[in-house]
Amino acid sequence: MRLRSPKSRRQIAAAGSGLPGSGPTGIATVVIGTDGSPTSWDAFSWGCGEARRMGGRVVAVFAGADEAPEGQAIAEEAESISHGLDLIFIHAPGDPATELLQVADAVHADLLVVGKSTKVRHRFAGSMGQRLIARRPVPVVVVVP
Repeated sequence: MRLRSPKSRRQIAAAGSGLPGSGPTGIATVVIGTDGSPTSWDAFSWGCGEARRMGGRVVAVFAGADEAPEGQAIAEEAESISHGLDLIFIHAPGDPATELLQVADAVHADLLVVGKSTKVRHRFAGSMGQRLIARRPVPVVVVVP
């Protein structure tokens, strides 16, 4: 596992460039949004299973917070449950939907996976899953626990 903290689109692309077969004609890539919540772990588990079925790799993205220690703890937990999958963990502070879409585009993702929001306010204001589906460059799966 490699932990990256990209600052630019070029650095995000570089996070996936060192892997064999990266790019639009390479191996399958599943981008998973994680924030440490129970639903994001459900999404991580499902996404890892899908990557394994596709014979691909996982790019896990911790987006939306500037807290590097929290991101590091999540990265270590993700590594322990990825069961040997090719895993890159990217810490991308900023708007989660925007960051996930940028990473998905940069690594030529075949699938984008997030967990369903459990916050009541998202029923009225819209969740990140809804925002991703509306702007989807790749298929988006919202995992419901």
